Amino acid sequence: MADADLDVAPEPKRVTRLIRLKEVQHRVGLGRSTIYRWMAEGKFPKPVQLGGYAVAWAEDEIQDWIASRLD
Repeated sequence: MADADLDVAPEPKRVTRLIRLKEVQHRVGLGRSTIYRWMAEGKFPKPVQLGGYAVAWAEDEIQDWIASRLD
């Protein structure tokens, strides 16, 4: 019986979409300068570097941030 408990498959890795600044602005209703100011203050999720100057945010982090504001 104890061996059956060990045969649990690991949870699959969660895949998230990356969204660019325009989409983030649209979803949260904030301007670019507010988003970057709140990031510097630790009040908003930081983006991931895509290469060069291109950045994007993890969609699930933005959704979690929105949900936390609604609570």
